[in-house]
Amino acid sequence: MGQTLENHAALVIDRVRPGTPADSALREYMAANRTLGAVGRRSVSRVVFTYFRWVNWLDRGQSLQKRVLAAAALQARFDKDPSSVKLEALASRAVPSWLAGEMDLPAAYLRKLQQEPSLWIRAKAEALMAAARDLGSCERPRLPASLAAPERLSALRYLGPDDLHKSAGFKSGAFEIQDLSSQLVGHACDPKPGETWWDACAGEGGKSLHLSDLMRNKGLLWATDRSVRRLAVLKKRAARAGMFNYRTEAWTGIVPAPFRTPCDGVLLDAPCSGVGTWQRNPHARWTTSIDDVRELTAVQGVLLGNAARSVKVGGRLVYAVCTLTRSETTGVADSFQEGHSNFEPAPIPVSAGGAARLHLLPQEVDGNGMFVAAWRRVR
Repeated sequence: MGQTLENHAALVIDRVRPGTPADSALREYMAANRTLGAVGRRSVSRVVFTYFRWVNWLDRGQSLQKRVLAAAALQARFDKDPSSVKLEALASRAVPSWLAGEMDLPAAYLRKLQQEPSLWIRAKAEALMAAARDLGSCERPRLPASLAAPERLSALRYLGPDDLHKSAGFKSGAFEIQDLSSQLVGHACDPKPGETWWDACAGEGGKSLHLSDLMRNKGLLWATDRSVRRLAVLKKRAARAGMFNYRTEAWTGIVPAPFRTPCDGVLLDAPCSGVGTWQRNPHARWTTSIDDVRELTAVQGVLLGNAARSVKVGGRLVYAVCTLTRSETTGVADSFQEGHSNFEPAPIPVSAGGAARLHLLPQEVDGNGMFVAAWRRVR
C-alpha cells in the first residue's frame, strides 16, 4: 500500500473535525487514494474505527501514528481477553458520560461496543442457499430466546475477506448488505403481498427493498424521504434488485403524507441519535450530545403523529429507531399512545412473547441496537 497502515489511518484521522465525521473523512480519503484496493480500504477503515473505539485510553502527547498503533494493541488484547479491560474503565471511557442517564449500561453491552461489528447480508428468499454457497464463509443468525425467527428470514453473517460490492450476487441483486437488526424491523412490519405500505423515512431504501421483497413485489409501496439525493440512490438500488412495486415522493415530515392512499401499514424508521450504531461507528459516540437526543425526540413525535394519519382502520403502524435512549424509544412510544386513543398496541411477529415493543440489543442479536414499537388502528 506504499505508506504504512498506521500512516494511512493517521492521515484519515487528521481530516476528522467538526462537520467532517470519521466516515466522511474515510470516504474522502478513499476517493483520493483509489490504488489502496479493497483489502487496503477495509484495513484502513478498521484501524480508523479502532482508534475512535479506544481514543480515551490513548496518550494525546504521542504522535498520531503512535496512538493508532496503541489503539490497535488495545484492540488485540481485548479481543483475546475482554476481561483485560476493567468494566469501570469501559463505563467511563467507552461511552460519553450523559449516556448513563438515558439507558442501562450492562457489562455485556459495554464489551460488545468494543468489538468489531459483524457484516450481515439479506438474500432474496429464493436466493438464500445460492448466496451462501457462492460466498462461502457465511453462517445463519442465532437469535436469543426473546425473538422468534421469521419464516422468511434470509440473513447471513459474512465471515470472508472479499469486497461484497464486487461480487456477482450483489451486482445481480441476489442479496443486499443489511444489518440483522434492520432486517428484523422489516419482519416486524410483516407486510403481505397486495397490501399498500408506506416507508416514511426511506433514506436510500434498505428497508424499502426488504418490504418489497416480503410483499413479493405485489401491491404498492410508497417510499418517501426529505432528501431527493437519497431517493435517487433508492431508485438505483431498486433497479438492481428488480423492485418495481414502489413509488417515491419527497416528504419533510412536518405535513401529512404526500399522497392520499390509505395504507395497510406504515413504517416510520425515524431519524435518531444513532446510539445503536456506535459499535459500527465509534466516532459518533464523541459527536452526539444529550441536546441532540432532546431535539430528535421532538422531531420523532411530530413524524410519528403525521405518519399515523395514513394508516387505515385495522392497519399497522411501526415505529423504529436505531438508538436505545429512553427519550427516543419508550418516551416517544408512551407519548404517542397517550395522545392517540384510536391506536392500540399490536403484537410484533418477531417477538417470541408477542410483545408490542421490542429492544434489539447488540449483545443479544449481534447487530445494531434498535427499538421497535407497533400499533393497530382501531377507529
